[in-house]
Amino acid sequence: MNRRTFLQSTTAAVAASALAPLARAADTPAGKKRSLKKAVNLSMVKVDGASVEDRFKMVRDAGFDGMELNRPDAIPLDEIIKARDASGLKIAGIICSTHWGKPLSSPDPANVEEGVRGLRLALSDAAELGCERLLLVPGVVKKEVRYDECWQRSSARIKEAIEYAEKARCKICVENVWNHFIADPMSAARFVDEIGNPWVGWHLDLGNLIAYGWPEHWAQILGPRVYNLHIKEYSRKKADTEGPYKGFQVELGEGDNDWPATMTALDAIAYNGWGILEVRGGDAARMKFLAERTDQLFSS
Repeated sequence: MNRRTFLQSTTAAVAASALAPLARAADTPAGKKRSLKKAVNLSMVKVDGASVEDRFKMVRDAGFDGMELNRPDAIPLDEIIKARDASGLKIAGIICSTHWGKPLSSPDPANVEEGVRGLRLALSDAAELGCERLLLVPGVVKKEVRYDECWQRSSARIKEAIEYAEKARCKICVENVWNHFIADPMSAARFVDEIGNPWVGWHLDLGNLIAYGWPEHWAQILGPRVYNLHIKEYSRKKADTEGPYKGFQVELGEGDNDWPATMTALDAIAYNGWGILEVRGGDAARMKFLAERTDQLFSS
């Protein structure tokens, strides 16, 4: 698919979803089970002495469908593969673990080189694990890195990585985070469209954006560009009274995300992929609670 075809198809899909978003909701009333799959990050499973395989099985037994991983990582790949196969869980997503420390937007060529190497290694691991989505923080705007520089450098490096993504059969999913970069859905759509390749889309973090927007707006505007989801909460009131990062310290389903509106928007864009939790983890009981709470939210 060339750039023009890709842009035309995504634009048409977004336009169609914007014309009648609520009509789709009638097909999925509150309480109906959706086809979304749920997952957690391996780092959320906190049990002393538990092996990687034990943690995978605990997540499976709690009712989850998949696991998210950070790669490159100290855990050997063969250990992950063994745990995956023994548990039956899918690898829902991989987070490129070098994107914060060695951002693609860095003015230091050595840092960029290490960041690119980390991205390629993560994609290589994704291929081995059969993972189809990789989360990437594209860059970081700071005093020494202007917004336009971050945009140009990160998009150029992502374009160069597309051949590796295609080889790995794993899509690069840019995430909205607190990096002073791309804090509105129109810019998010434009960033993906300028790259213009279906191997690059968006990892929509529902909690991260509540401080400056509404998840249902982002979902409807991004449309088919949404390739994966992070599920977490944020309380504006808690942030206002205790500090911005305290806003995340609220139980899943008890923050400011309007879940019925969010789910209606996801229905409207026909999203049926992964919902990966990024919240406070814990033991088997905590995993069970989170699985049940996620099912409630998904049926909103």
